[in-house]
Amino acid sequence: MPYPKLTVDIKKIKYNSSKLVRESARKGIEVAGVTKVVCGNPNIAQALVDSGIKIIADSRIENLRKLEEIQCKKMLLRIPMASQADDVVRFSDIVLVSEISTVKKLSKQAYKQEKVIDLILMIDLGDLREGLFYESEILKAVSEISSLKNIKLLGLGTNLSCYGAIIPSREILEKLVLIKNKIKNLFNMDLEILSGGNSGSIKLFEDDQIPAGINQLRLGASIILGIGIDHLPIDGLSADTFTLEAEIIELRKKPSKPVGKQGLDAFGNKPVFIDLGIRSRAICAIGRQDVNPEDISPFDEKINILGGSSDHLILDVTDSEKKFEVGDTVKFRINYGGCLSLMTSPYVHKEFSYSS
Repeated sequence: MPYPKLTVDIKKIKYNSSKLVRESARKGIEVAGVTKVVCGNPNIAQALVDSGIKIIADSRIENLRKLEEIQCKKMLLRIPMASQADDVVRFSDIVLVSEISTVKKLSKQAYKQEKVIDLILMIDLGDLREGLFYESEILKAVSEISSLKNIKLLGLGTNLSCYGAIIPSREILEKLVLIKNKIKNLFNMDLEILSGGNSGSIKLFEDDQIPAGINQLRLGASIILGIGIDHLPIDGLSADTFTLEAEIIELRKKPSKPVGKQGLDAFGNKPVFIDLGIRSRAICAIGRQDVNPEDISPFDEKINILGGSSDHLILDVTDSEKKFEVGDTVKFRINYGGCLSLMTSPYVHKEFSYSS
């Protein structure tokens, strides 16, 4: 068996997806299943479609290209690069936009490809990532978009809790509804979609805090990892969907504090060490090129992660009840950042489980 290995529990991910699709539907909300944290993996994307999701969303057009054969609509999450307008039109059906100059290029490409592209105009409601912030620029953008060929303004969207870590609330999302109503009054344009954010917005399901009119959520972390706002587990969802295994390539008793004059490590940092005497140290064949040590945690709570270089993960296994040998493997849980990097790394082998 090749290592390092990331085992993906497809059955649990499909369970999460099915449950969120049902709960959202009861509130009049459609789920767009986000695959960016798993690098647009086709196995996982197909599981989402099988669970009832009709839109797969990803931030990279390269990932949507990999999903071309999966029968569903494709949404490009990240504001598109003008240089990729051709591929954006070719491999996506719905595009989140904010720059009119790029929209004009999409219009030209859509005309050439004899295709109509749906747009969701992103509105910045305070998180200060993407989107139009001022009402005047929003209305101007709507006016310009409405005059372009092969382009349809499908709706408005917003993003919260990513860059600025702004917590979604009824009051914030109601602003999106008000903007939609103003557009309807001024342009006689009844937009179909109000895309009210990501997995952080699920918290608003409690006490029916989602405003009427919000009818789409873009869910990735909640489906894939069972987590929501502040990366906390969501009740009723499976949060143990991924398991990382790394092989031990060295096992030695060594001092716990490096010997000699200390400079900077390979990443330009000056680490701090506590002298705990001689300890049993294991090196696993995985490194920062694959995952940050801070984004994984051993199943065995008596194992401590000491740190890592680009290719090595260094563990203190002194207190573990298991007597390790070279060639043994150590299992780890992963968080969102760990999933993102491990699924992207070509050096980590992926195994998909359908029977847990």
